Amino acid sequence: MAIARQVLCLSAFLSLSHASSQPLRYSVAEEGESGSVVANVAEDAGLAPAQLSARRARLASEDGRQHFRLERGTGRLVVAERLDREELCGQAATCTLSFELMLANPLQFLRVEVTVQDINDNAPVFPEEQVTFKILERSDPGSRFPLEGAQDLDVGTNNIQAYSISPENEYFSVSFGSRINDNKYVELVLQKPLDREEQAEMYFTVIAMDGGVLPRSGTTQIHIVVLDVNDNAPVFTQDQYVGKILENAPEGSVVLSVVANDQDVGVNGDISYQFSQVVGQIHSAFVIDHVSGEIKLTKPLDFEAAENHELSVRATDGGGLSAICKVLVEVVDVNDNAPELVVSSFSSPLPENTLPGTVVALFAVRDRDSGDNGKISCALEDQLSFSLRQAYKNYYELITVSELDREKIAQYILSVTAADAGSPPLTTTQTFTVDISDVNDNAPVFNQTLYVMYVHENNVPTVLVGAVSAADADVGPNAKVTYSLVTAHPTEQHPCSCISVNSENGDVFVLRPLDYEQVKQIKVLVHASDAGSPALSSNVTVRLVVVDENDNAPLVLYPSQDTSPLSSELVPMSAEAGYLITKVVAVDADSGQNSWLSYHLLRTTDPGLFVVGVQSGEVRLRRPVTERDPMKQKLVVLVRDNGQPPLSATASLSALLLSDFSDVRLPHSSLAAEDEGDSLTMYLIISLVFVSLLFLASMATFVLHKMCKRKELKGGHVFYDAGNLPTSLADAATAGTLPHPYCYEISLTTGSGNSEFKFLKPILPSLPPQHCTMGRGTDDEQDFPCGPITIDDVAPDNPGMLSVEEFNSLSFK
Repeated sequence: MAIARQVLCLSAFLSLSHASSQPLRYSVAEEGESGSVVANVAEDAGLAPAQLSARRARLASEDGRQHFRLERGTGRLVVAERLDREELCGQAATCTLSFELMLANPLQFLRVEVTVQDINDNAPVFPEEQVTFKILERSDPGSRFPLEGAQDLDVGTNNIQAYSISPENEYFSVSFGSRINDNKYVELVLQKPLDREEQAEMYFTVIAMDGGVLPRSGTTQIHIVVLDVNDNAPVFTQDQYVGKILENAPEGSVVLSVVANDQDVGVNGDISYQFSQVVGQIHSAFVIDHVSGEIKLTKPLDFEAAENHELSVRATDGGGLSAICKVLVEVVDVNDNAPELVVSSFSSPLPENTLPGTVVALFAVRDRDSGDNGKISCALEDQLSFSLRQAYKNYYELITVSELDREKIAQYILSVTAADAGSPPLTTTQTFTVDISDVNDNAPVFNQTLYVMYVHENNVPTVLVGAVSAADADVGPNAKVTYSLVTAHPTEQHPCSCISVNSENGDVFVLRPLDYEQVKQIKVLVHASDAGSPALSSNVTVRLVVVDENDNAPLVLYPSQDTSPLSSELVPMSAEAGYLITKVVAVDADSGQNSWLSYHLLRTTDPGLFVVGVQSGEVRLRRPVTERDPMKQKLVVLVRDNGQPPLSATASLSALLLSDFSDVRLPHSSLAAEDEGDSLTMYLIISLVFVSLLFLASMATFVLHKMCKRKELKGGHVFYDAGNLPTSLADAATAGTLPHPYCYEISLTTGSGNSEFKFLKPILPSLPPQHCTMGRGTDDEQDFPCGPITIDDVAPDNPGMLSVEEFNSLSFK
């Protein structure tokens, strides 16, 4: 900003200084060769040659023509092309070429004026090679006969200085000089009367000499014809006629009329008009009527090419006498040239961090018209970010006035209109297309302030869980976004190694399996950085939520299943229905519905005696205890969660029906003895099957009785489905729960009045010992052995037990 203020101040200072500084003036002779040295501009301007190159010095002129060039290395001003003063300035007394020496950093203009000195490089030229005069023989001595003078394009002393006659004769002399308005004349003066009879014609030469060091001359042949008396020559009403005409006047327009009078009559008084040919008027834009003297246009005029035209008109009577007058035609300018814009420098694209006041373009305006038609004003169309500033005379600067933002506007189309003051005004519009180049001024922006992603526990490694996305308003490398994981604070450790983010597209991966029971969610910080210099970045928090899976089976806390034998609950014989015996307590390490537990009575000694609360796990009496109920009751409670698929566990417990709690030990010993007796009975029966083949009748009766029992069991929906048998019983046993399609065959002892299990025989091989408890001791200490389960074990009329359909729907792990 400080540099910008210095540049503005310096520009203002230079603009003020130019108005008062004197130009550098030099002179050079015309026709100089290209490369001729005019002067050392750097030395005269007080500049070192090195400054010319450093400040990009160059010459600038309003008309765009470069007659001179600047040698930056030496600071010399040399001729760029051959100079012809007559071509550049015509007949002007002085010929001065003006231009500016323009310097940059800071901007500075130096006015330079070079006067082109005339040399005698043009000889006088008469308009006609031969002029014929018809002179009356009675002309008095001293009579003057106007002669169209020679034209010399040089000026000053190099112009025509003298006229002479060759060979000299006694009849004529030449006289020349200037009249009013600096109109030069050349006349032949009659020295003595002519005699047609003595000499009817004569010839001599008039010589025009200029005043150059090496004088040049031009000649014209004079033919004198001696006539009989016609003693009155035509006389114009004015010595000089002045006419004005618009430059856009159409062809055939009348400029003016010249009038000459002759006092003679007849043929000697008939006057005809014609142009007296002058150098440069061979292709004149004018024509004169020979009778009326009207001067008309033959083609359009151009004020910018010539502001006025000088004509010479001769009036000749029938006797050969003539008179000459001057006609000056002034061309009136019309507004027929639109302004022109010449761009000197233009900068595009601009960085979007360009400071206000930066010069974008430098241009000059000019108009070939004059007066108000040549006065120019410049304006910039409504634009808040740019403005015009006049640098020097007709030079303007296009500058920035406010900060630029490529993300809002990437390109500006600026229209500069130059209008003159003519009526109607003419305008020219110059369009500048300014492109704004990108600067890394925008950090990446995430499309969310917080990302929440979900992954199921026990996921496969390198699973894609989502993606983050950040956009950068810049372009090119400044908009290329890369992603990485960073720590939230410098003092923290490296981000979790179980999460990774793709640096190119922002995909988020979980690299290793997660356990919901160990970690429920992980927060990481994702860093997005662009490729600018310096790079800009932003962060966003990604919260990874671990979704629970049903991977934990229920765990029975009470009654403890690790003690052997299991403890028994004491139930008084006087207990009523609803009496709380015990409560099964289980937990599940999962969460949500995976941890919702339900309790079901899976097996019991007396299906109608007990009920289990589905939600509470409370074991209560379904009905009052009777004397017919076995003293020892065995129960198996199934604990199942609500996962998909559900997992389950079983809890085994026993209950003793007692009339008096003081006899607690007795039932235990009798039950143990009963269990032991039952085991011996089983072995005896097995032995009898193999050794009592002789007792065929008894065996046939036994077999018939057994088959009837099986048919009865089949009618009661025994669980038997060979097609759904598990392929690996060891896997099912290891899981700690019952397999789904595990079938049992049940044998009951004959004459058993209490429906107590006496013999169990599994159809499939038994589970491993650690999952099965064989009968030991008496009946009161016997656990349920491994084997098949029949429908009788799960009473449908017990609301705390499973029905057949519920049991079939169970899924065991």
